[in-house]
Parts: sequence; structure tokens; C-alpha cells
Amino acid sequence: MDDPLDSLRVPGRVADPDEGVTLDEVGLAARNHGLPLELLRDDVTPPGLHYVLTHYDIPAVDPDGWRLTVDGAVDRPLDLDLASLAAMPRHTVHVTMECAGNGRAALHPRPLSQPWLTGAVGTADWTGVPLADLLADVGVADDAVDVVFTGLDHGIERGEEQDYQRGLPVSEALAGDVLVAYEMNGGPLPVQHGYPVRVVVPGWYGMGNVKWLTRISVATERFDGFQNRAYRLRQEASEEGEPVTRIEPRALLEPPGFPDFFTRARVVRPGTVGLRGRAWSGWAPVERVEVSTDDGATWQDAEVGPDRGRWAWRSFTATWQATPGEHRLRARAHDASGRVQPVDAAWNRGGFTNNADQGVRVVVADA
Repeated sequence: MDDPLDSLRVPGRVADPDEGVTLDEVGLAARNHGLPLELLRDDVTPPGLHYVLTHYDIPAVDPDGWRLTVDGAVDRPLDLDLASLAAMPRHTVHVTMECAGNGRAALHPRPLSQPWLTGAVGTADWTGVPLADLLADVGVADDAVDVVFTGLDHGIERGEEQDYQRGLPVSEALAGDVLVAYEMNGGPLPVQHGYPVRVVVPGWYGMGNVKWLTRISVATERFDGFQNRAYRLRQEASEEGEPVTRIEPRALLEPPGFPDFFTRARVVRPGTVGLRGRAWSGWAPVERVEVSTDDGATWQDAEVGPDRGRWAWRSFTATWQATPGEHRLRARAHDASGRVQPVDAAWNRGGFTNNADQGVRVVVADA
């Protein structure tokens, strides 16, 4: 007898050359949402406007019955309720979080998945218990390799039924700023952001920031769950690929002027136009941002704003003498590790880590 799930056991598909956006992609886009780019003006993103990607259903969680288990290769396993977790010493980190698929929809050919443009990002103040403190309390085994996070969200991907799980190397898990977070911007986590508790891994793409957290397990072997296998950079489906980890440098312009409803093209008047935006990197602090007002033919250095924290975006500003006609504005970030945001996208089957600048179309009109 055929397995009813056989139709779901398909590898990640790439769109045919002339294939339009599918209804499945539209369905994903309707469930998830990106940051309206005019909100780049805010240093802290309101929770309802911070990007959201939910792989499966949002689980119904009873906070009174919720428990966090910390177990595996540890000396003293823990079972915590929400009050016990909140009673532990707390820490707040200002973090820019970005989806690994941000920019996917602009790739050619297009990998079929959540069709992000550039808005899958947001910055929040996350508060919770440092993961390093929890691991110190339980006593991690000397031969531990990975820390595995399990969420309450459950579903199927490519025919594989699973709880959402991600592994993080022990060395990363012990970094002081990784949080088991229960607050966002000073209030309880909104349900779409993982209420009552989630993981926040500063500098890493969003897939490692497990929501609706229920278990933390220390493992003595490398975790090989689906989400660790899926988030890899591959040219061919058969390749092992490089793992997706830290956020590549990116600068985004806050759209100037006012928009056309359908195309989102911007309209400004001739003369001096102030440009501003945000830049970030998970590898090293952003130290330089360039802006182009002629589609990348020439570049000028922008003025970079103050450092708001190691893991958060920085503002930048520049001015432009706008002349009548149609223009494409661009921005690119440089970080202290030597990484530079590219103008052209590097393609991979998952559509991950596409930090290429996509530009802002601007019409300068006299009337």
C-alpha cells in the first residue's frame, strides 16, 4: 500500500524559468510577515511589526502547565516552571534578528519557500536567563558537543514529521549573550514570538532562535535533526553543503519620500533629499556603509550612527541632490571582519543568506 505521505516527501524545489509565484508561496506569505521598511526609522521594532516566520502552527500553551526541561549529558537535570525561570538572574540584550531566507524571492531561479524580499528583520530588547547560567547550574559533561533546543510547534517538512528542533555548538551556547528569553521590549513574549519562552542566539539567523521552547538537551554527538540538515548552502540537492550560521552584513535604506501603492516605487521632489537606514552583521560590528544614487555606478560613504550594542543594527545617513527622472538607490555594509555586502546575489538551492542589495526605485518629480 502506498504511503499517504509520499506526496510530501519532495526535496526543496526551484521554480521553472517562467514560473510565477505559486499559491503555496502566497499562503506562506499570508501567514508570515516582514518589517515595513519605513519602520527602519525606529531603533527598537514594535513586537507586532518585527518580522515573523512560523514553520508550523502556533501552539496553544498553558503558561501554568508549561515546563522547561534541561537534560541530556548533564550532572543535575532541571525541570522549571515559568515562575522559577523568572526568579533567576535576568539579562537584557538588544538584538537584530534576521531570517536566513531574507531576499530569497529576488533570486533567479527562485527557490520555492517563504517568498521574502528584504523585510525579514527586526530589532528588539530581549530579556531572560543567560543560557550559560542554566548550563552552569546543570553541569555540562566534558564531552558535550551540541545543545539541542526543542519547541512545542509540530509539523511535517519534506515528509518528515517533527517537533521544531535546532542544535547549537556548546561553544556558542556558552557565549554569555545567548538567552532563554521570556520578555520582548519589556513585556511578555507575544504568542507569535514564542510565548512563554524562546531562545535568542544573537548574531545567528532566525532559524536557531527556537520559539515555544520546552526542552534543552545537551548531546555528546553532533545533532543531525531536519532543521540542521535543511539550513545548508547547496548548489545541488545531493550536496552536504555548508551550514547556515551567522548573519551576513546588510544595509537597508529607509524608503525616502512617499510610495506608489502597487509598485512601492518612491516619489520625491528635486533638491536635497536626506537618506537614512540601518546596517548590521552577525560576524563583526559594522564599521562602514556606502550609498549609491546611480544604481551602483558610484558610491559615497554614509555617516554611521552610534553603536547601540554588539548585536544590534546601526543607523546611517547621507544626502542626495535629486534630479528629475527615475533612479535606483543602493546601500552596502562593511563589517570589522572584512566582509562586504555584495551587489550581486550568490545563488543556492535554499535561497539562504542572500544579502545582496536589491535597491530602492525612486521617481523624482517636479509636480
